[in-house]
Amino acid sequence: MLRPPPQLTVSQWAEEHRILSSRGSSEPGPWRTARAPYLREIMNALSALHPARRVVFMKGAQTGGSEAGNNWLGYIVHHVPAPVLAVQPTVELAKRFSRQRIDPLLEETPALRERVAPSRARDSGNTMLSKEFPGGILVLTGANSAVGLRSMPARFLFLDEVDAYPGDVEGEGDPIALAEARARTFGWRRKAFLVSTPTTAGRSRIEREYLASDQRRYFVPCPHCQAMQWLRFERLIWEKGNPRSAAYHCEACDGAIEEHHKTAMLTAGEWRATAVAQDPHTVGFHISALYSPVGWLSWEQIARDWEAAQGKPEDLKTFKNTVLGETWQEQGEAPDWERLVERREDFALGVVPAGALVLTAGVDVQDDRIEADIWGWAEGNTSWLVDHLVIPGSPRGPEPWDALAGIMARDWPRDGGGSMRVARLCVDTGGRDTAAVYGHLRRLRDPRIAPTKGVDGWNRAQPVHGPTWVDALVNGQKLRRGLKLWTVSVSTWKADLYRRLWLGRGDGEEWPPGWVHLPRAIEVEWVKQLVAEQLRTSKDKRGFARQEWAKLRDRNEALDCAVLARAALWLLGADRYGERFWQRLRDDVANAPLLASEIPTAGNVAQPSPAQQPVPPPETEAFRPRGWLGLRGGWLR
Repeated sequence: MLRPPPQLTVSQWAEEHRILSSRGSSEPGPWRTARAPYLREIMNALSALHPARRVVFMKGAQTGGSEAGNNWLGYIVHHVPAPVLAVQPTVELAKRFSRQRIDPLLEETPALRERVAPSRARDSGNTMLSKEFPGGILVLTGANSAVGLRSMPARFLFLDEVDAYPGDVEGEGDPIALAEARARTFGWRRKAFLVSTPTTAGRSRIEREYLASDQRRYFVPCPHCQAMQWLRFERLIWEKGNPRSAAYHCEACDGAIEEHHKTAMLTAGEWRATAVAQDPHTVGFHISALYSPVGWLSWEQIARDWEAAQGKPEDLKTFKNTVLGETWQEQGEAPDWERLVERREDFALGVVPAGALVLTAGVDVQDDRIEADIWGWAEGNTSWLVDHLVIPGSPRGPEPWDALAGIMARDWPRDGGGSMRVARLCVDTGGRDTAAVYGHLRRLRDPRIAPTKGVDGWNRAQPVHGPTWVDALVNGQKLRRGLKLWTVSVSTWKADLYRRLWLGRGDGEEWPPGWVHLPRAIEVEWVKQLVAEQLRTSKDKRGFARQEWAKLRDRNEALDCAVLARAALWLLGADRYGERFWQRLRDDVANAPLLASEIPTAGNVAQPSPAQQPVPPPETEAFRPRGWLGLRGGWLR
C-alpha cells in the first residue's frame, strides 16, 4: 500500500485501461496506439513527467487528435488527479462534448468508472459541465463564457478547436490567454494541450502557436528506397477523373507507394523537429489526413474530394483546412474596379431578375442621408444588385426612417411575373447618432429590420451574434431593453464578398455559383465603393501576424451595404438550412400566381371583356415568398 503508483505515460495508460465506446468510435474496444502510431509521441508529451508545458497539435480530419485528448483526460483522472479545465468553442459545444465524449469515456473505462460517481447518484459531483473525482475536478466550459474561463485554478488545460474561439470574450480579452492565466500558480507542473484544424492564414490561432513551436513533422520511410520524408499532397498523383488510381510518389526515387504500404510506413515513422522553438517548453506537431490509417480516410477519397472541390472556393478552403490541416490564404486584394465596370450586365435596375429567389437589404447610416442597397439571392449565394437608394435627411429626424418603412412596404417587380418584397434588412447603427437610430428603429417595430453593430473580428462559425438587448429612447422616454441588436463580424463577410468578386467564368457559358451580378445602370462611383478596402497583414504586440481591413478610398458605403445584405441572408437561415432553404423558395416561386395583366393569351382568340378578366384575390396580387411578413411554424421562422 505504501508503494508509489507506476510512472506511466499517457500512451501506456491508454493501452492498459482505455476502452473505446461504440457511441463515439467507429472501432469500439480496447485502445491500440499501433492503429495510429503518430499519436504516441503526442500523448507522451502530455505525460506528467515530460518537460513540455504547452503541446500544440495542428491537424487534419480523421487523424485521432480528439481521442488523444480524451486519453489525456482519462490519464489525469486515474493517474495524476488535479483540477482540469476543458474548453470548447461555445458552452453548447461543451455540453455536447460532455455527452458524446466524456460520459462514454467515464462509463466504458473500468478504471475511471470507479473514480467518478454516476450522475444519477445524489450529491455525486457529476454534472454535465463538472466531474469530480478523488484529488481533482474536471470542468468543461465554452470559450464564449468569460465566467467559465476564470472560474477556477487549473493545473491542466485542454483547449479544443481553438480556431473557432471568439477573438474577444465579453470584452475581457483573448480566451486562450484567459484560460492559461488559470494555470500560472502551478508553475512548472502545469500543462496545456492546444488542438485544432486550422482556418485562415494570418488569423489562425493554431497556426500561430505551431509556428512558435519546434514544428515537428512525422517522417515515414519509402517502402522502395527507405528514404525518410513527410507526406505532401503534391506527391499524391492520380489520373484526372480516376481517383482510384491515386498513389503517393516518393520524393527520392519517385516510386509509386500504394495505400496498403501505409500501415508499415506509419509504424516505422518518427517525429522530427523542423525549427527552433521560441519557447523551449513548447512542442508542436502537424499532421494531415494523408496519414489517416488504412480503413479511415483513403487516398482515393482524398483525391475524389479534391476533384469535387474544383471551381468552388469554399469547398477548396474546407479541403485545405480539414484534409491537409493547412491554413487557407484569403484573397483580400481588392479586385480592379475597372474590371467590375466592364463586366456589368444588361438587366434593369429596380427589377428583380428571374433567377433571384429572395431579397435582402443593407442600410448604411451617414450624417445627412441613409443609403440602402437591395440584393437578390439564389443558390450558391449568387447575387444581383436589384436597386440602390439614397434617402436624404438627418438620421436624427423621423423623415428618412419613414422613407425606410416605405421601402419595406414596397413591391419590386420580378422579371417573369409577380413581385417581391425585402425579406430581411440589416441597419448599421454605429456612428455618432446611435441613440437616435435605436429610437427610430424601435418606433418602426418591423420584425424584418435587424439593427446591427459591426466588429472587425473574424468568425466563420458564427459571423452574426446575438441578439442582445439594448436601451432605446423613443419620444424622450427611455425604454430599457427596448431593442434587439445583432453583432456582425464584418471581416468575415468582406472576405466572402471579395472571394465572389474574384470568381472567373473560364470557358463555360454559365456563371459559377456565387457570381456577383451588377446592372449596367449602376454608377462607376458605386463600383469603386464596393472595392474600397483591402486586406493587409500586420503584426500585433507579440510579433504574430494579424490581418485587418484598410480603406483605399474615403467612401465605402456600397461595401458596407453589401456586407449587411449578406448578413441579412444569414439571419434568414440560408447558411444553416442550405438546400432546404433554397428548395422552399423555389417551390414558392413555382407556385406564385400571375397578375391578370401577365396571363398569356393567344393572338387569334377574342379577348374577354374587362368584367370577364380573371382577377386573382387581393392577397395574391403580388408574389411574395411566404413567411417573410410574419411568424410561422415549422423549420423556417
